[in-house]
Amino acid sequence: MGYNLGLPFRNLTADAVGTVNTFLTDDMPLGGNDEHNGKWLHFSSGTNNTGLIRRVYDSAIDAGTGRVTLSFRPAITDATAIGDTAVLWQEDHNPTAIFDFINQAITDATGRVYDPVEDITLHADGKTSRFDIPTGISMIQKVQYRRNVNAAEVHFMERLFDETTDSDFTQALDTEDNRRGNSLKLTIGGDVGDGNFITDSFTALDLSGYTHLEGWTKASSTLAAADFVIHLDSGAVQANGTDLESLNVPATAAADTWTFHRIALANPESDTAIISIGLEYNANSGANTVHFDEWEATTNNSAIWADLPRHLWHIDKSTRDLVFDNGAVGIAGYSLLKLVGGDKPTLLTADATTSEIDDQYVIYRATALALMSLGGGNQTDLEDRFKRGATWMALAEGAKRSFPPLENVREVD
Repeated sequence: MGYNLGLPFRNLTADAVGTVNTFLTDDMPLGGNDEHNGKWLHFSSGTNNTGLIRRVYDSAIDAGTGRVTLSFRPAITDATAIGDTAVLWQEDHNPTAIFDFINQAITDATGRVYDPVEDITLHADGKTSRFDIPTGISMIQKVQYRRNVNAAEVHFMERLFDETTDSDFTQALDTEDNRRGNSLKLTIGGDVGDGNFITDSFTALDLSGYTHLEGWTKASSTLAAADFVIHLDSGAVQANGTDLESLNVPATAAADTWTFHRIALANPESDTAIISIGLEYNANSGANTVHFDEWEATTNNSAIWADLPRHLWHIDKSTRDLVFDNGAVGIAGYSLLKLVGGDKPTLLTADATTSEIDDQYVIYRATALALMSLGGGNQTDLEDRFKRGATWMALAEGAKRSFPPLENVREVD
């Protein structure tokens, strides 16, 4: 943008120690005193100074060495040091305005282009018709359901654990509150401590060809991530760091709410003869009622997806819900869901922020906005900036035509 605006900036490096109000550089050996008064200094490095923007109120050049001292206000956090860098912008190009023009260009494109998103955090159960749309999704083009996947039952939680028990865990099979079949209900007493666990054994399973453990959790008091840990081992689970798999259960969405989890196996190559599963209350232990249901191993890239007919689902914008009608509930059944859509492009907040839409479009349009903001009539716009801005705006419109076409878009927000 700086080049497009006619080089209104200069990259500088500090060549001597300054203060919290001065920047000393040898990068501008020509010119005289006060030549840079009123310009803007944008710090691009320096301890605690990166990103700060300051106004130069005085500039002085040493005639003998050519070193320029830029004095600015207000004071920065730390005194400038040798090697610190900054960008000097002309008086009529405040960097803050330049950044705003960049983000305005991105905002102007919103609705015409989205950052592509595919989300597989939702799971249908054959009963639920409303789903909270995950954050980070602003539009949905397709809803798909997992029609088939390579999977192996690890423990569907339809029997009590009896390999290792704990008096603080009262077990029961819940035939009413479940995802499919029965669920394992653990009523946990207030005397339970971090590290208490129960285990169950089963016929040896070779899980070496699988990538994830999937299943459901629900708790009367919301669980934080890693409050519970699921252990798997080729011998009786010990829950002491020696098990082949020790997988942190992610947080539950809310109290008394079933939450579907999909956890990557840590050491699948070693999981050739798993015979024991353990449920450990790992942290924040206390009185709680926790349900587990339908835990199985799956292979990530084996899934076959099918589209849910568009007329069977819609979006309730007021609640950010994905809503199925009865036909969709029946078709999806008990299956993982995939939302194919996009998110609004991220606004830039720092040099390290990556633009999620075409860079050329952003540069063209922001350049046009910067030039046109300074344009005026024939008497005041001697550099013809408004007309130059119109040229850049036309280039931006041309770049916009390169955006991928959007089809079957349903906006979330």
